[in-house]
Amino acid sequence: MTVTLEKSVQDFISTPRQLFIGGQWVDAASGRTFATPNPATGETLAHIAEADREDVDRAVRAARAAFEEGPWSRMTASERGRIIWRIGDLIEQYGDELAQLESLDNGKPYAVARAADIPLAAELFRYMAGWATKIEGNTISLSVPYMPGSEFHAYTLREPIGVVAQIIPWNFPLLMAAWKLGPALTTGNTVILKPAEQTPLSALRLAEIMAEAGLPEGVVNVLPGYGETAGAALAAHDGVDKVAFTGSTEVGKLIVQAAAGNLKKVSLELGGKSPNVVFDDVDPALAIPGAANAIFFNHGQCCVAGSRLFVHESRFDEVVSGVADIARGIKLGSGLDPDTQMGPLVSDEQFRRVTGYLESGRAEGARTVAGGQRHGDKGYFVQPTVITDTTSDMAIVREEIFGPVVVASPFSSLDEIAAQANDTAYGLGAGIWTRDVNKAHALAKRLRAGTVWINCYNVFDAALPFGGYKQSGWGREMGHEVLEAYTEVKAVCTQLHP
Repeated sequence: MTVTLEKSVQDFISTPRQLFIGGQWVDAASGRTFATPNPATGETLAHIAEADREDVDRAVRAARAAFEEGPWSRMTASERGRIIWRIGDLIEQYGDELAQLESLDNGKPYAVARAADIPLAAELFRYMAGWATKIEGNTISLSVPYMPGSEFHAYTLREPIGVVAQIIPWNFPLLMAAWKLGPALTTGNTVILKPAEQTPLSALRLAEIMAEAGLPEGVVNVLPGYGETAGAALAAHDGVDKVAFTGSTEVGKLIVQAAAGNLKKVSLELGGKSPNVVFDDVDPALAIPGAANAIFFNHGQCCVAGSRLFVHESRFDEVVSGVADIARGIKLGSGLDPDTQMGPLVSDEQFRRVTGYLESGRAEGARTVAGGQRHGDKGYFVQPTVITDTTSDMAIVREEIFGPVVVASPFSSLDEIAAQANDTAYGLGAGIWTRDVNKAHALAKRLRAGTVWINCYNVFDAALPFGGYKQSGWGREMGHEVLEAYTEVKAVCTQLHP
């Protein structure tokens, strides 16, 4: 038995979806469309208008007009905050519908989307709505050495950057849209949002929700399309003041190069190869399912996935065996099946990427303890996989797989594991499992990662800043730190004359 699709969902996917520009639904200038597939079957879900350079130009003009001439910039902070809060309320109101769209388009279980993605997205908008009235500057006392006796009144203003391009990934489509849109809107910017071509549906439904919430025309524009066309045009466009991107490190580097033309601001949330460290004093009843959740949550399609599992040598066999047992017991299937614990990977491309890494690991001599194969004969399903007997130079150890694949290695001391954990180009997340609070915080301080979880993993909250060290990105999402990514600071200095 599967979840019965709501009529609104059936109607939504049966109607060709257009671009959202300047508050209007319009066809792509080229007239082209693309199909978005159901990853559980490979069959087409819906046909989507394909944005290209001309559509980007139209959207930038609409966003610029909304920023400079529209009501958005003239609204009080509290008025903006009320609209943003209303978006969160409507996401909650339409939660069942949005969760079904996420499950259909991304493959994740409906129950997971309904319990995690939808409430987190709603809460992000509400949290950011509260910041709208709390964005402040400072007054500064000046001591100008070459103007003795002069008095000044000096202060700073924190102002919106302007037109922001936001390019989001396919692993948490609605939630990543919320992470991007919430802070951009609360700080007074206007936006062109490009959802991943694999998962455009929830972003398009969100555009309808934002219009219903009262967001003025042109403040948010939604352009489904391909990264190499629509995404590249946005990153390079001289009318865009900032680009915010979540995705792979490789594409992030291309974004930086494209943004150099007008030196637009850039923030990046990129890849990871996160270490998850289990010490010898752990409670296995906590650490083993915790380690499994760290990698298998969202099919391993999570930038902070605990894909490198390090276990103290005295507990290595026990922990690896326990994680492997969990992997073998995970039920794979359609995201709309209530019994499903793990759905398919998002696309054929991702399926081939993950299975390619599995083949590479076998060829290099790694040992598969659990999984390692395709599941079924249709759709993009890969078995949850546990791998041991690896070396630090193997591709499966060094490169981000972005699938339900964990490589496990033993360690003997804190100094050793600190070095091994940091032996990566990435620095997004990390996990530590121990009863020893001193050991936990000693290692947390030494880890080069933007988030360190202790005796937990995959804990996210709108108030908790998120981002990476090294090649895992620039800047932070969420928390009050994200406001810096969407504002400029202006210094104002007035000489006071008697």
